[in-house]
Amino acid sequence: MNCLRGSVCFLLCAATLAVNLPAAAAETLKFERDTFAFSNETFFMYEAGRMGARNTAAEYAGRCFVMTRSVIQFRKFARFDPAAPPLDDDTLAGRVRSIAARAPWRGALPEERRIVIPGVADLRTLSRTRPRVLQENLGLGWPTYFRPGNWRVVFPKFPGQQRATKEHLDAALAEGRPFTAYLTTLPDNLNINHAVLPLARRGEDGQNISYEVYDPNHADAPCLLYWSKRDKTFWYPADETFIGGRVYVWQVYGGPLQ
Repeated sequence: MNCLRGSVCFLLCAATLAVNLPAAAAETLKFERDTFAFSNETFFMYEAGRMGARNTAAEYAGRCFVMTRSVIQFRKFARFDPAAPPLDDDTLAGRVRSIAARAPWRGALPEERRIVIPGVADLRTLSRTRPRVLQENLGLGWPTYFRPGNWRVVFPKFPGQQRATKEHLDAALAEGRPFTAYLTTLPDNLNINHAVLPLARRGEDGQNISYEVYDPNHADAPCLLYWSKRDKTFWYPADETFIGGRVYVWQVYGGPLQ
């Protein structure tokens, strides 16, 4: 038991160090410019947040981690040139794969070294006009289930862990660094297992702090993630795939162990 506890502590420390790896900050992410115009679909149908039958109509499903990661990669490693002629599908596919192959926790490339995407002004426009090329080349969804940082969600949360995550999130937003948030209700249940990308700290009242987030399941507008001051926990509102309530938040893609 002591050996297990020591191993867990070591991994927690390593993951914390990974969060703090130095990296050049990219310009602040904007929903209307830096996110995808198409949505992530779910493998199952839902009603009032409850899982139902298999979603046989889904064409692009299980990619929430891929899409949040890709937003960061395009912001750090790509440059759009709307004045240049657009690429054919094969050439564009190769450039998308090159962007998606770069580790998202690494520092942003200088403008002259970025992979150029001509013919469009931003990722939002590209994903609206060439969705299939992106979907076929951003990466598969199933490998994200085997990410190194996934092991953290099965352990009980130690006191102050979520408060520390909230402090890391606030610092990242204040410094213009991306912070991909893994939302889960594990180990309590499996009501949600999802990734969103916080964009800005939006508001605060006597009870809650709200964060604007890009949720790949909702392409039309940003969503809100809340921090409860009283309970010292995060919570996410209900939608068609989640019944709403408390969620545990873990940072992902902040380092190789996340």
